[in-house]
Amino acid sequence: MIVIAGAILGLIIGAYRAKRRGGNRKDIAQYAVAYAVLFMIIGLFITIFIHRASI
Repeated sequence: MIVIAGAILGLIIGAYRAKRRGGNRKDIAQYAVAYAVLFMIIGLFITIFIHRASI
């Protein structure tokens, strides 16, 4: 669940940052995907940490 939330948040933040910097559609898509992957990885580590801490 955290991973999905991270992906959605990353898409929004990445698209916003690229649009604010004046990027075209391809730039916006690239930033959105890059941020989504980054936030998904962070969410994965948070999920693993929470799971391991609960055992």
